[in-house]
Amino acid sequence: MIRTNETVIMKAKTPIKIIKRDERIRQEKPAEDAATNRKTPQEAARDIVSTVSGWVNELQHKRRVETARAIKTLFNDATPQPSKA
Repeated sequence: MIRTNETVIMKAKTPIKIIKRDERIRQEKPAEDAATNRKTPQEAARDIVSTVSGWVNELQHKRRVETARAIKTLFNDATPQPSKA
């Protein structure tokens, strides 16, 4: 913008984006879908608790299986074998 003798001359034109009705409707629909899919804080907390509980259960199951396998291996090695005579 240049000022000369109280007149203002605009040099740079700002671009104007024209949005047609169909385009506006298409842009508004995804925003509405995202708003309806949002979970409440309680639902989000339930999902997190469920996920973490699943991880804990998997870890406990894995440890139980490994412990049982180790005990079987330990006692199988400790039992005396009959000698061949």
